[in-house]
Amino acid sequence: MLLGPVLVLLLLGGAGPASAHAALASTDPADGTVLRRAPAHVTLAFSESVGLRDDSFRVLDPGGHRVHTGEAGRAGGRADTARVALPGELGEGTYTVAWRVVSADSHPVSGAFTFSVGKPSQATAPVDTGPTEDPLTAGLHKTARYLSYLAVALLVGTAAFVALCRPPDPAPLRRTLVAAWWTLLAATVALLVLRAPYEAGTGPSATLDPAALGDTLTTRPGVLLLVRLGLLVLAALYLVHAARTVRADRRGGRRTALTGAVGVVLAVGLALTWAAAEHASAGTQVPVAMTSSVLHLLATAVWLGGLAALLTTLRSARPAPDATTVARFSRTAFTAVTVLVVTGVYQSWRGLGSWQALTGTAYGRLLLAKVILVAVLLAAAAVSRRWTAALVTEPAAVREPARLPERVPQPAVGPPPEAPRPEAPRPTHPSRAGTGTGTGSVLRRGLYRSVLVEAVVAAVVLGVTTVLTATPPGRSAEEAARAAVPAGGVLPASVTTIPFEIGDSGSGTVQITLDPGRTGDNAVQAVVFGPDGSLAAVPELRLTFTLPDKQVGPIEADLLDRGGYWSANTVTLPLPGTWTMKATVRVSEIDQVSETRRIRVER
Repeated sequence: MLLGPVLVLLLLGGAGPASAHAALASTDPADGTVLRRAPAHVTLAFSESVGLRDDSFRVLDPGGHRVHTGEAGRAGGRADTARVALPGELGEGTYTVAWRVVSADSHPVSGAFTFSVGKPSQATAPVDTGPTEDPLTAGLHKTARYLSYLAVALLVGTAAFVALCRPPDPAPLRRTLVAAWWTLLAATVALLVLRAPYEAGTGPSATLDPAALGDTLTTRPGVLLLVRLGLLVLAALYLVHAARTVRADRRGGRRTALTGAVGVVLAVGLALTWAAAEHASAGTQVPVAMTSSVLHLLATAVWLGGLAALLTTLRSARPAPDATTVARFSRTAFTAVTVLVVTGVYQSWRGLGSWQALTGTAYGRLLLAKVILVAVLLAAAAVSRRWTAALVTEPAAVREPARLPERVPQPAVGPPPEAPRPEAPRPTHPSRAGTGTGTGSVLRRGLYRSVLVEAVVAAVVLGVTTVLTATPPGRSAEEAARAAVPAGGVLPASVTTIPFEIGDSGSGTVQITLDPGRTGDNAVQAVVFGPDGSLAAVPELRLTFTLPDKQVGPIEADLLDRGGYWSANTVTLPLPGTWTMKATVRVSEIDQVSETRRIRVER
């Protein structure tokens, strides 16, 4: 039952590079820009808050050698930024910035960009920007995450099944509880020791580094995993105490109610260690999202873990479970599914952001796959409910065990007649109920098969959910796409080059940066280069924007000479569309030249 979902998990998880929640929104300096003088800092802004590492920045000079930088920090104290100080003696040429941070949902994200000081290098040396992801470490990490989801569902769901459905003989479920507890413990330890190489993109051998493990224990993901281990210790003590309570007093009452309350607190605490480390902990409406995530995980555990518990009960219990236990689980599962639908709709709205993201992003497509699988699961559940209803309404004579015949009146004299001895009924194993002839055996066989189908599909759903939690939500993916997708050949906060002729002297170029390249206020920076590629001083530079389709413009950018380059703090482009950008360069007191380029401005 587990082999298929694990293969699906590895195929889906290995289909592309590791994804993370936080997306790079902008860089300063912008990618590809040419600066007159070296910047004092390199600053990155992200769509969500990020965690910094000791090696979050690697700045490499034109020769590929690492530049000594300061310690990584924040810009303006904002958690969604990363900044590093540069030395003041950067020479001329192109520099590469390789960065790696950890997003708020505990997944690493990395990338690289370039900027130039003075003028771009004629030829740049090959640069190693560092590892992105080690396949073996990533595969082990994904497997451990899946097993942790599966184990918590079995642990919480089985405990809830015993408490809420009260099976006549809970003894067969003890093995499930013990196996789930040990699996969750092992998976949590694996996630803890794999955390350092997973963040760094290195091989599993880094798990043996005590310093790396020590650093992990000071990060938020590491702390949450430690809290989970502590809660597992408490859960083990609770399960031992609860088992003794069930054996000592099955009548309920005050002691049982207190035990149930402690169990609920432990389950909520375990669920919080997931919610605080994943998508719910970042973005909008964090308190509501955290509550929804906890409820979603607990409802999943009660339903899917309860299915496994019911399957075990149907297969192992002797005598077979009564219809009351099955009916109780049916009502519990219906409540859990209702909570799943409500919280799932909210989380989908929060993660997608738009209908287009449902088919246009990896998150949306995975969500569609999960919805289809849940629909199949609900169809199987509907079949199980019909079998349950038939079992509940089964005639009492079928459900009651055979009774001994009543005592036959004896004559006054003579030896008493020998009473017929009823043949003892042979127990029928529920998984082989078809060998029996009673209606109850047929109903239990049908219920067993439909619940088995539910459990198999549920394991696949957990696999897709594991991949989904490691995929950037559609909302942040669209934001990142708007910041990175070329707009008519112009990258927002990047360089557009317009060549122009300078008479007999040859040709020059104007390098223009439009940031962010969308409707509203934009900053403009322009640099003029001469025929030899060096910075050129010109008497005047004008820049205008026109939107012919809407008859808007020309809108002039108020460029000021900054001593080697020209800039305007604000130029407002009110509408999206294909704009015509016109650059007019006055190369002498009497000569000027104008060139145009078409750019795409998004909303």
